[in-house]
Amino acid sequence: MADIAEDGRTWLLSGPTSGYALHLTAAHELVHLHWGPRITLADAEALAARPLPGYRPFESPLDGREEYPVEGGPRFVRPALSVRTAARRGTEWRFVSYDTPGEEDGDELRLRFADDGLAITLHYRMRGDVVERRVTLDNEGPEPVELLRADAATWTLPDREGWRLSRLHGRWAAESRLTTAPLTYGEYVIGSRRGHTGHQHLPWVALDTDATEEHGEVYGCALGWSGSWRITVAQLPDARVQITGGAGHDDSGLLPLAPGESYTTPVFAGLYSDGGFGGASRAWHAYQRAHVVPDAGRDRPVLFNSWEATTFGICEEQQSALARRAAAIGVELFVVDDGWFGARTSDRAGLGDWTPNPDRFPNGLAPLAEQVHDLGMGFGIWVEPEMVNPDSELYRAHPDWVQYQPGRTRTQFRNQLVLNLAREDVREYVAERLDALLSSAPIDFVKWDFNRCFTDAGWPGEPYPQRLWTDHVHAFYGLLDRLRAAHPGVAFESCSGGGGRIDLGVLGRTDQVWTSDNTDPLDRLAIQHGFSQIHPARVMAAWVTDSPNTQLNGRVSSLGFRFVSAMAGVLGIGGDLGRWTEEELAEARRWVALYKEIRPLVQRGDLYRLRPPTGGLGAVQYLLGDETVVLAWLQAQRYGEPAPALRLRGLDATASYACPETGEVHRGAVLLHHGLRTGLTGDLDATVLRLRRI
Repeated sequence: MADIAEDGRTWLLSGPTSGYALHLTAAHELVHLHWGPRITLADAEALAARPLPGYRPFESPLDGREEYPVEGGPRFVRPALSVRTAARRGTEWRFVSYDTPGEEDGDELRLRFADDGLAITLHYRMRGDVVERRVTLDNEGPEPVELLRADAATWTLPDREGWRLSRLHGRWAAESRLTTAPLTYGEYVIGSRRGHTGHQHLPWVALDTDATEEHGEVYGCALGWSGSWRITVAQLPDARVQITGGAGHDDSGLLPLAPGESYTTPVFAGLYSDGGFGGASRAWHAYQRAHVVPDAGRDRPVLFNSWEATTFGICEEQQSALARRAAAIGVELFVVDDGWFGARTSDRAGLGDWTPNPDRFPNGLAPLAEQVHDLGMGFGIWVEPEMVNPDSELYRAHPDWVQYQPGRTRTQFRNQLVLNLAREDVREYVAERLDALLSSAPIDFVKWDFNRCFTDAGWPGEPYPQRLWTDHVHAFYGLLDRLRAAHPGVAFESCSGGGGRIDLGVLGRTDQVWTSDNTDPLDRLAIQHGFSQIHPARVMAAWVTDSPNTQLNGRVSSLGFRFVSAMAGVLGIGGDLGRWTEEELAEARRWVALYKEIRPLVQRGDLYRLRPPTGGLGAVQYLLGDETVVLAWLQAQRYGEPAPALRLRGLDATASYACPETGEVHRGAVLLHHGLRTGLTGDLDATVLRLRRI
């Protein structure tokens, strides 16, 4: 709940270790006061009493200080809100009121402004040390209003020197790679023009001046939106820094608001931590487990996915044989991937026809699902509901149901087109087909894929076709919400050719995400390191696949290295179990059993990145209650030198810790200050080290 000054013009939100304050001037200017360590309301009022900078030619005293800069008036920074009507463009708002609804409404602070029929509400909610921000726009006037840009928030950083910007960049099969560089004057823009979150950037940035993994101040922002998006980090001429972000990449039009209509932006969340990048990550993880991810207290099962074992050449008998092998090594969830439906013998046909192929599954999916259940496993399937192949019954019946531009070639990627979910008839068809599918067999898990970007995003006949970009995402969210309500026992995984749709928005509706199509265990270490900056291991699906790695690089690695790499998240197996030897199956059974023992720590514990995966020894540690586990990987041993000891984190220096495998007892102070030896040697070696407080 917010603390409010007596005059009702200064507001302070407080978390366990941080505070956020803002103030309304007599001229209806909403200025930012503070984001950082906890302060008192008296401190915030003292900041509010400070005058804005005086006049300076060609500059605005508001720039870099406003909480939510709008277009119009004495401002030159990038506006968070840009609107136009038939008569004018821009906003000249006046403050109307504030309220702080109770816990039933999420303990929000709501600030209301108005401008000539447009009502603007800024929402603030403190969850832990994460501030959630969003904006609602209501057209209460008689004329339409066009939203050209409506960002969720602008974040203002304190005056500091030497800001550094961290972000996660990549491409298909190389997602979530962390990079840090000094912030310079001007604007740095990341985002997606592709209709989905994208492989190229995760919608997250972090800024610091001198932070390390465990020490120093870090400011982070993450956007909850699964369509096109943009985050801009600007260092202004006076060196002040602001971060603005929201849905949509360009300012060419978001959507129209007819009289009586409303639009609410996605959440743009911000976090301050004085515990370095590790402290920031742990706070982000705790926030998502507590407030974002559905049913996050329930650990995710070990799964087997049939894709790399069979690709499109699947049938019921073959899947049944794989299921028996998977159950024998301890797998808990068996997932049939692409190829089970329609005329799907390759990626050229069948998308959109969500009924089992009668030649491959003559009695539908139910017999296989029941066999899998009899083996003690859950049953899952792969779908790609937002797409259609031109070679499909659906497209032949409804060629107008896709996104397309009249008179232009319909671009195909992976031999497929994108359905226009913004159309109500398309949404209803997809919802009915998926509901029928989930009702036809005892299905426990759905891997929901999205294997191409928007290209010809047209909507013939729609007066404002730009709304497709926003409406498609809301339709996708609505489908997930509808299916989860109708089938509460079904879990969902978000996939988009790997990590192309990972963000706080989709994580609010799915149980886990497919991190990358790259299953090489060495490449995955860097991908998982970047992913962990913002998202918890509880949602990070990771597979053990075959060696040599035939998908990307032909690298040869031991089964142990592959397992320990994948055990850093939600463990899955994607290799061809039909070709694994009895020795490999026995070893896999031991690794799966070990993972089940450490799973609560990995999926629910606090993460400490002990050493980054930069070429030598890399390691992560998970801590939950009196137990801790370390996963360590030696990429290459150099000059015969032993791997360095790992200094652990989060332990009680006065306690002792025992290793259940060896019986060795270690003093907490020694582990914290002198470290734990791993015993790793050679190239691509890995180990799991467990300790329990005694």
